[in-house]
Amino acid sequence: MTDLSALHDILQAQDWPRAERLLRRAAQKKGAPAEVYYNLAKVLEAGGKPAQRQIWLKRAVSERPDYAMAWFELGRAALDDGDLVAAAQAFDTAARLAPVDHEARRLSAQLALRLGDWEKAKVGFAESTDSEARLARYRIAAEQGEDTAAARAALLRDPEMRPAVLRVLTRTAKGTLPLKLPQFERT
Repeated sequence: MTDLSALHDILQAQDWPRAERLLRRAAQKKGAPAEVYYNLAKVLEAGGKPAQRQIWLKRAVSERPDYAMAWFELGRAALDDGDLVAAAQAFDTAARLAPVDHEARRLSAQLALRLGDWEKAKVGFAESTDSEARLARYRIAAEQGEDTAAARAALLRDPEMRPAVLRVLTRTAKGTLPLKLPQFERT
């Protein structure tokens, strides 16, 4: 096993090239722990080489399937690559492994919303009371054809929420806006 005792100081100094060399040597050793792969991925990201981090994160979760932080970072990497499905799967796994990881649960719910998985998104936003969750629940209800009049009225009562509500309305309007427009008189 490679001596990693200097790693802490190297990371504190943000000497990414040196940290990368040290971690790559450690990663080449047979039986390297998942933490080495994880830290190498994080160092590559910090050192401006984010494209390589997925390889090492996949090795980390392969070595240790219950490594929630590695699953979370794998989700971030997949998001950066534009792979929403892989990102959702990684965040789902991270949230399942670490139920107290609110960020993983939120990202999972956000991706479900983006992917149109209304039931999963509904579950993901069910317990939150912040404005994003309220808007998401409204959108989900609208997308599922539920009566949204009361929810829409409640959201529109808050002047700061109105622009966001209008964006949600246009996304879920299916070709028409559920707004009452004033009638113009002909003269």
